[in-house]
Amino acid sequence: MDRIPPTRLSRLLTGWSRGGPGPLPQLLAQALRELARRGDVAPGTLLPSQRALASALGISRSTVTAAFGMLEAEGWLESRQGSGSRLRGSGAMGGPATEGRLASFGTRDGGIDLSSGALDGLPAVAEAVGDLSAHDLSAALTGDGYLPYGLPELREGIADYHRAAGLPTSPEQILVTAGSQQAVWLITQGLVEPGDTVIVEDPTYRGALEALRARGARLVPLPADTAPGDAAALARLARHVRPRLVYLQPAVHNPTGRGMTEHTRRAWAAVLAEQGLYTVEDNAYAELALHHDAAPVSLAGLLPPAATATVGTLSKLFWGGLRLGWIRASTTVIRRLADIKRSVDLACPVVDQMVAVQLLRQLPEARALRRSRLRERLAETERLLRDRGTGWRWERPAGGSALWVEIPWADAEATAQLARRAGVLIVPGPAFSAVDGFRHHLRLPFADHDGGLERALPLLADCAERSRTTH
Repeated sequence: MDRIPPTRLSRLLTGWSRGGPGPLPQLLAQALRELARRGDVAPGTLLPSQRALASALGISRSTVTAAFGMLEAEGWLESRQGSGSRLRGSGAMGGPATEGRLASFGTRDGGIDLSSGALDGLPAVAEAVGDLSAHDLSAALTGDGYLPYGLPELREGIADYHRAAGLPTSPEQILVTAGSQQAVWLITQGLVEPGDTVIVEDPTYRGALEALRARGARLVPLPADTAPGDAAALARLARHVRPRLVYLQPAVHNPTGRGMTEHTRRAWAAVLAEQGLYTVEDNAYAELALHHDAAPVSLAGLLPPAATATVGTLSKLFWGGLRLGWIRASTTVIRRLADIKRSVDLACPVVDQMVAVQLLRQLPEARALRRSRLRERLAETERLLRDRGTGWRWERPAGGSALWVEIPWADAEATAQLARRAGVLIVPGPAFSAVDGFRHHLRLPFADHDGGLERALPLLADCAERSRTTH
């Protein structure tokens, strides 16, 4: 029987303590019951110890004991001396739907939302929508609108985007997707088989971990103490585990905000090519680099064309509501992934793609505006953290919209649970780790413009302190 780690169960239980009136044990029992009913936790799963779960949730052990007692009395839980508590269920679909790493996107229940680094939209989006004419739409209406590879004009525009960055690309190498998350999911479905080994950075993008775990991949992280850019560590690991592919974020890393230098990029490319490793280069955050205004340089340009897939998106730069991303890969891989996409959603909306064509022409102006805003907000956030004397640690990011904050004395999972009960939604470090590491880290978005972060900081500091006192 599988045992679910307390960190993972904690993520699946996001929002449970704000689910309605009643004492905490009753609310926790209700939340666990719902996980069993939906099959999010498979029947027969061994739950964490009461002490471990209490620690992850930032509550007393007596609360967990009472909740377990209720479930056992109702027949939802079976406890055996020496072997732990086993969850029972009905109507389950045969396994967990997700790992809970993206649970915050479905449970935004008010308060101050720091669970996502997504940015407000740029005015250019409204302008591009307004510039669409009846003539533009009439021309599109002459076809049936089902374009599984994407609008030809958009595929050409994306290919030109890569060519401008020094990466020769044809439109046939582009597949338009519903954002970068779908792009990553398609790659895992098309290139990874259950049981395949995939090397990932630790930490890394939580959506990629979710997709790879759901596919049944065996995730092998680069050691957490590996120095940034240590290509030798990748070479040693690859020789040992023989991975199906390597998933990297070289331009702007989520959640750390780091970016590879040109020297580091070349060192990694040399190892990837020497080892013959298929490389997935996720550049979703590339356009949020803070310190240059040129088009991002791709790692794929240093690797054999048939050995890479590059993920990109317009959603991070322009607006999260514009669900348009893409995959650049060999034509063989693009055809395979397009077949999978066709079975899921047939094609991306044509009108949205027409808007995207307009936006690609405004990249320089959009970059300058977005980066100026991000630099201002970063400076203000760092000032707030220093002025409040939190004692938190962070490395100034090269890009992105969040700080990767270390609170050495705090349990991140417990801090996040306590914060939610105080009305602040935030994502703990283990959600970004293949091995539930970074127990003292939080991702702290800094790009809000309504003062939410400033209001949240005292609450977060208090929750971090309380998470220490509960252990």
